[in-house]
Amino acid sequence: MKNIMIIAIALFATISFAQKKERTLKVNKDTNLIEVVYYHDNGEVSQTGTYTLDGKLQGQWVSYNKEGDKTIVANYDNGKKSGKWFYYTDNGTVKEVDYSKNVIASLKETDLKANEDF
Repeated sequence: MKNIMIIAIALFATISFAQKKERTLKVNKDTNLIEVVYYHDNGEVSQTGTYTLDGKLQGQWVSYNKEGDKTIVANYDNGKKSGKWFYYTDNGTVKEVDYSKNVIASLKETDLKANEDF
């Protein structure tokens, strides 16, 4: 019986420490938005952004790859795509997509090495 109890405790401890954080949530009382951070399996941040209290994407969202490099900067207004979105590529360019009323209004590609504004 004692051996079974030791095995059960060891198994519980292993499972508890093996669990990885998938996300963190916090309600910002000043903005009335839910701030969220999602994580990759390796513990690196996957996405950051905010939701409205009724669950719609709001404001700026930033996505990262497993190495922690920024891949996308997006903007939402009450769940709809809005404003400028930036898609960062591995070859050093950024694709800029401008949204108006949840529809693509314009596209542009820029070489990051030539333009340090990004």
